[in-house]
Amino acid sequence: MGKRITVPFGSQHVALPEPVRFVFQTENEKIVDVEVDVGYVHRGIEKACATKFKYMQVGYVVARVCGLCAISHTLGYVTALERLMGVEVPKRALYLRLLVSELDRIHSHLLAMGHTAEVAGYENLFMQTFRHRELVMEMLELLTGNRVQFDFACPGGVNRDLTPEVEKVLREKLKVLEEKALWLRDVYENDFSLALRWKGTGVVTEEMAKEMNVVGPPARAAGLKTDVRAEFDYLPFKEVGYRMVVLKGGSIYERNLVRALEVLNSIEMCWNILDGLPEGDIKVPVKGLPEGEMFVRIEAPRGELFYYIRGSKKLILDRVRIRVPTFANIPVMKELFVGMDYADVPATVISFDPCLSCTAR
Repeated sequence: MGKRITVPFGSQHVALPEPVRFVFQTENEKIVDVEVDVGYVHRGIEKACATKFKYMQVGYVVARVCGLCAISHTLGYVTALERLMGVEVPKRALYLRLLVSELDRIHSHLLAMGHTAEVAGYENLFMQTFRHRELVMEMLELLTGNRVQFDFACPGGVNRDLTPEVEKVLREKLKVLEEKALWLRDVYENDFSLALRWKGTGVVTEEMAKEMNVVGPPARAAGLKTDVRAEFDYLPFKEVGYRMVVLKGGSIYERNLVRALEVLNSIEMCWNILDGLPEGDIKVPVKGLPEGEMFVRIEAPRGELFYYIRGSKKLILDRVRIRVPTFANIPVMKELFVGMDYADVPATVISFDPCLSCTAR
């Protein structure tokens, strides 16, 4: 038995710029125990939404839970509000929401893939991935007005329409992005060094995924067939070519390959949305006051996002509750670390694409 050493990882670490802290107990580079503390930041957003902001303002507040997941949080809230109040959203608005949602998924997946490559030492792959991600950021800015933190969806529809001029530029950029995404898929499927470095490392089995409620790409990489887009009809995914990507293996390699394949499916959906975008209004008025309770599930880029709201015919809601995907994935991350080499920790953590901004809302 070697000497036991305590190694802190976070809340400030070059590989994990997030307010979470892991404390590892190691023996001869092997992790034998781990403690997790996610209590570094609490911003009180849920409480503020139920005490300070009117129900028509809450969608813009929850978008500030996380810049990268802004559209997912807004979608979760406005979908719950619309279902509670019986609002029928125009078909064109639903398609535009879906377009922004899938573009956001692409840029989030590329961020996770690039960051994992960076902490594992693949600097060139990191830079190439982030260069391709820039195309998506430009498209989102054209559509919404912002690169991140976009206030696009609103109660009753969306705030901006897609003009013919913007659509033309989107098609040009989407074509380039598709070529780059195909190249990335080829790298992740065929590069020998990536497979040698990541296959079999940080493995989540299908049984572990079921037992510990893993969500998002980590769950699908472990063979668990779970995706809210196939289970909860909050947007017309089936009309635009959505396909669930499921792999076996559950290691860092499969988690990144799932994202690479989902990027291609999201691009395909974006093409189909642009080709079949319905005509009509982009917004309908929302009248009255919310009464009762409602929950919705949204497939954010990192996994299932759960929103619950309750109102009693007042301008300010009685309750807003959010459960984010990282909160669901942290328990299995803790289990993976025991027995792992400490050198594999950064890539394993980042392969889950943790968002503590969402978790510590």
